[in-house]
Amino acid sequence: MRKTDRTLAAELASALPGSTVTLRGHVHRRRELAAVTFLIVRDRSGLAQVVVKDGQALPPEETPVQVTGTATANPQAPGGVEVAGPTITPLAEPAETPAVELWRPSLEASLPVLLDHAVTAWRHPAQRARWELAAASLRGFRRTLDDRGFTEVHSPKIVESVTESGANVFELDYFGRPAYLAQSPQLYKQQLVGIFERVYEVGPVFRAEPHDTVRHLAEYVSLDVELGFVRDHHDVIAVLRDVVAGMVAGIEEYAAGAVDRLGLTLPVVPAELPVVHFRDALAIAGAPADEPDLAPAHERALGEWAREEHGSDLVVVEGYPTAHRAFYSHPDPADPQWSRSFDLIFRGTELVSGAQRLHRYADYVAALESRGYPLEPYAAYVDAFRQGIPPHGGFAIGLERWVSRLVGAANIREVTLFPRDLHRLAP
Repeated sequence: MRKTDRTLAAELASALPGSTVTLRGHVHRRRELAAVTFLIVRDRSGLAQVVVKDGQALPPEETPVQVTGTATANPQAPGGVEVAGPTITPLAEPAETPAVELWRPSLEASLPVLLDHAVTAWRHPAQRARWELAAASLRGFRRTLDDRGFTEVHSPKIVESVTESGANVFELDYFGRPAYLAQSPQLYKQQLVGIFERVYEVGPVFRAEPHDTVRHLAEYVSLDVELGFVRDHHDVIAVLRDVVAGMVAGIEEYAAGAVDRLGLTLPVVPAELPVVHFRDALAIAGAPADEPDLAPAHERALGEWAREEHGSDLVVVEGYPTAHRAFYSHPDPADPQWSRSFDLIFRGTELVSGAQRLHRYADYVAALESRGYPLEPYAAYVDAFRQGIPPHGGFAIGLERWVSRLVGAANIREVTLFPRDLHRLAP
């Protein structure tokens, strides 16, 4: 590997006083005093202070620069060391003035301004910390599943049939034939269980979501898991518990600085997640007994109940009505009106949906017929169950929604790098 002569801002504190160092980063701020100018350089690791005394012209804020100078002790500098006697070389054309002031402790601009200028807004240390949480969560997610014998897979995103019922799909012309952007990898990950037994996928999913809400996107990152040879959905919930704990551990290990910058309190994942049946969840939330699903207000009520009764930010709701869950959800053999499906509520918001799936061909044919769905669009998927797919189940976590709840964002777009929704197609 080629040796680098670059010193990161976070490494400057350990530089030998009097040694020559080279920084590369963006001009974060210029502070001009009567006799001296302080140039603050920002790189991926933090901020470094450069002392400029000879009146040399300085590039404007956000210009990428290289700074070579002498490491000098100064208790007032970040990390106690600054760079003196610098040679400053711009590495690009002078940057235009950004629409947001990135040197301020927090971004005060409105959400539309932040989204319109995402390319620079995400450079703010506190804003960037949000995606650092996401990246660390992904490392923890993958590590947890790799350690448990799962295989990472990638399924097609252009598919011949819709995954879920309903009209929220993006249709496209596939060489003269109708096709769709995948709503989830569901149909493929079930088939892959017959090959690898345990699989997971990290990838985009697409929903033609007609609602302009603070919790929905037209494209988001889905963390999908499917495992075979389960006894029931509780085996799936046990893996979900370990995955969430692994994601928290990933943040603690790889993004502790981001947690500090944002002042976050991470969830404590209990040894076993508290579980409540759907019919009891309705009663807890004060909802009518014939409600087919939980509304956002019900989820918030359950979140409060979980904290009060179990001291937990997490609660699983199991046993949703079979008629109102996906056709591939396994009914409860003891009472088929309830399914072996579940949601995980995290801090008052649904984060995860999962279930034990049907795994017999005849059951799929019957389920489609009972709901009035034609078999033909699902033929390739359903035929796979003629080939011996074991009992299985799985779940999916929305990455952006996970981060949104971690940081307490009012709108999921605040934690999405380049959100796609009902109105936004750029940047």
